[in-house]
Amino acid sequence: MRVTKFLLIGLLALATAACENGCTRNSNPDAPPAAGEIPAPPDVEAPPADAERTASGLASKLIKPGTGTTHPRRSSRVRAHYTGWTTDGKMFETSTRGEPIVFGLTEVIPGWTEGLQLMVAGETRRLWIPVELAYNNAPGRPAGMLVFDVEVVDILEAPPAPADVAAPPADAGRTPSGLAFKVLAPGTGTERPDHDDRVTLHYTGWTTDGNVFDSTRLRGEPATIPIADAVSGFRQGVQLMVEGEKRRLWIPESLAFKGQRGAPPGMLVFDVELIKIVK
Repeated sequence: MRVTKFLLIGLLALATAACENGCTRNSNPDAPPAAGEIPAPPDVEAPPADAERTASGLASKLIKPGTGTTHPRRSSRVRAHYTGWTTDGKMFETSTRGEPIVFGLTEVIPGWTEGLQLMVAGETRRLWIPVELAYNNAPGRPAGMLVFDVEVVDILEAPPAPADVAAPPADAGRTPSGLAFKVLAPGTGTERPDHDDRVTLHYTGWTTDGNVFDSTRLRGEPATIPIADAVSGFRQGVQLMVEGEKRRLWIPESLAFKGQRGAPPGMLVFDVELIKIVK
């Protein structure tokens, strides 16, 4: 997923690299346990005989069954809680002090990428990740085999591309600038945002071949952005909307990134839900 001008939230690069929202880290393995540290499970030293094993060497054990029916793919993002220990029982990180962490399966250590694909939403699983699938004893990282208890809160997927992603339909509205739009759901508000307002919204963006390049749905929460910071076509389209409204925008390249290097090319298509106008 390419990071665009709309994206104001950074991606999680590694499971223990950028912990936010209340994560706790014990970076000194020789330090005494921190107050409130989560005790290691009794099988932290090695996977038990009844643990499942994969060809790569990853071992896992179901702790709590999930309620979901589908497994995440390598391209998926998940919202999860986790706690990690070294095999001597020292906790080095946990997310359970705050909100769950959202990340993509390709943004974490290989053992997580593989282990999460075994899980469904609502499930808690213990992972014994061999050093080769963890940090491979990299300096500054937890060493050796690592043990994680992971709870997948939910699986985040981008919405599928709409059937009319290639071009606006005949019944789409149009502005003099060339922006095309279609109301997908009427709003409940009466006020439209001004150029200088900030807005809270959900959006998903596709290129005309149906590839998603950005989506707040993949981050698990709406974004609040200044309208002035968005490309011209997005800015124009949002200013047509009221709170609660959902609208599809076909933004010609001249109102999008104008061939800017590294940005999505050509006409862009967005589904936008305006949640709130922030004055």
